Amino acid sequence: MIRPTAAPQAPLRLPQPPGGVWLTGAGTGIGAALAHTFAAAGWPVTASGRRQEPLQALAARVPGCVPVPLDVTDRAAVQAAVSAMAPSLPTLAVLCAGTHHPTPATAFSAAGVRDLIDTNLMGIVHCVEALLPLYLARGQGHLVLVASVAGYRGLPTAAGYCASKAAVIALAESLRLDLADTGVQVTVVNPGFVDTPLTQQNPFPMPDLITAEAAAAQIVRGLEQGGFEIAFPRRFATAMKLLRILPDRWYFSAVRRFTGL
Repeated sequence: MIRPTAAPQAPLRLPQPPGGVWLTGAGTGIGAALAHTFAAAGWPVTASGRRQEPLQALAARVPGCVPVPLDVTDRAAVQAAVSAMAPSLPTLAVLCAGTHHPTPATAFSAAGVRDLIDTNLMGIVHCVEALLPLYLARGQGHLVLVASVAGYRGLPTAAGYCASKAAVIALAESLRLDLADTGVQVTVVNPGFVDTPLTQQNPFPMPDLITAEAAAAQIVRGLEQGGFEIAFPRRFATAMKLLRILPDRWYFSAVRRFTGL
């Protein structure tokens, strides 16, 4: 069994923005680990998630964490939540909410793909739509969109997931261009395999698997460095980037060989 790699704890050097941080998908996984990281540094943390129990459990464990239950696929609910936060709206928004399930071609369904698009893409779109007017009016804000290295190229049995994450990467790139010189920053996060309740369902070995805490540390380090893309773990992310530039014939052959699919 491949054990996830942990990360050493390091002090948070990222300057605290007004209002602290808003995390979606914060009930478990990377979002929950980020809540712990930011709260430990004394930041105000607003945590949103679809499921009440994990969110309340997180708030009980993390001092100063304010739970805001929210289904990001509900556009009206997102608008209402952001409006309610407006007086002290966090200037940093890390949009982590996501889901995954296989969408193999042999059992392909529009409903299965729509579920992935609704959460992974439209959930982020709803949050961006609600946040941007407020950030632009302030001339300050930071949107962090969590995608995946799976968005670099199509992978077996994951057409819906890869499509949703590729769309998030393109969304972030376009927003970065449009928002230059407005005071609103855009960052895209492309993790590899992270040990979360979602990936624990995978029936195959996951190379370079890391803990959610290690992923949170990588995200914070990337935010401190100030670049556009935060991709990790480095070895796996680099390998996936190289696959993007392979000729199609070589790419399809390599993926079939390494995955056995």
